[in-house]
Amino acid sequence: MVNSGFWGKLKKPIMVLAPMADVTDAAFRRIIAKYGKPDVMYTEFVSADGLVMADDEGKAKLKKDLLFSESERPIVAQFFSGKPEMIEKAAQLAVELGFDGIDINMGCPAGPIEKQGAGAALIKNPKRAREIIQAAKRGAGSLPVSVKTRIGWSKNEIETWLPEILAEEPAAVIVHARTRKEMSKVPARWDVVKRAVEIRNELKSETLILGNGDVKDLEDGRAKIKESGVDGAMLGRAIFGNPWLFQERKLEDVPLPERFEVMCEHTETFEKLLGGVKNFALMKKHFKAYVEGFPGAKELRVKLMEADDAVKIKSLLKDFLATSVDNSTR
Repeated sequence: MVNSGFWGKLKKPIMVLAPMADVTDAAFRRIIAKYGKPDVMYTEFVSADGLVMADDEGKAKLKKDLLFSESERPIVAQFFSGKPEMIEKAAQLAVELGFDGIDINMGCPAGPIEKQGAGAALIKNPKRAREIIQAAKRGAGSLPVSVKTRIGWSKNEIETWLPEILAEEPAAVIVHARTRKEMSKVPARWDVVKRAVEIRNELKSETLILGNGDVKDLEDGRAKIKESGVDGAMLGRAIFGNPWLFQERKLEDVPLPERFEVMCEHTETFEKLLGGVKNFALMKKHFKAYVEGFPGAKELRVKLMEADDAVKIKSLLKDFLATSVDNSTR
């Protein structure tokens, strides 16, 4: 029987924020929750092996990736590992930390992850994948367990791969509509996501199916959901520079003063929560995304790339607004 947990209480279609390493960290999630909260939020993926086996300093650093605020609920902790015993212990930790759900990453194509037998490598090892889901459930207790994966390794294997996952009755399966080999180099294949829903229905499974890949915004997500029949969509890259995404505001419609104010708040939150652990340079990808689509954006970005703290960022943005012409309509 499927333990749906909070997933079963959500109104469909379900709109979810994707976990993205060094992007959807505790600081950015807090900003997103404030300015455009999705139905479900995910942490960045975290090494279950590291949480269990690292020294005290290493564990403390990894736990920074598991920071969350009450405003983010329901919040899901995502883990990766090729070892069931590690996933079980990480799931137990997630329970202790107060998470609402646990997700297993079975789609990451990064070489170091796959060498551990984790991430997308599990697509080639269904037996181990099922053991890991079982272990996560043991550790999770009453919390729901979900899986994020791809449609296959080097080819579409949804016909054989998805039934293996569904046999373990996870609360939800998020299907990234590309193979591991395709990475993100080809358009997402939502026709395969549609087939995933059909397979779920044929097997009379109660597991939710969500689609992921090339979802531009909520309108696009709703269209893809309607076309494929999934229960919801997960949005990733569309959140860059636009914490208002789930509020259905386009970045170009947000006045510059407001955009810059939130950008400063994001930067200050990063320093407060993660300053002693993560490099400030990680914020630069956000600066590039926030600062586009207006006269002088390129020049401002160049200056922002050289800044190394929130005080400097705030000063640069303040100066830009003071000297720009007619910025109140931008």
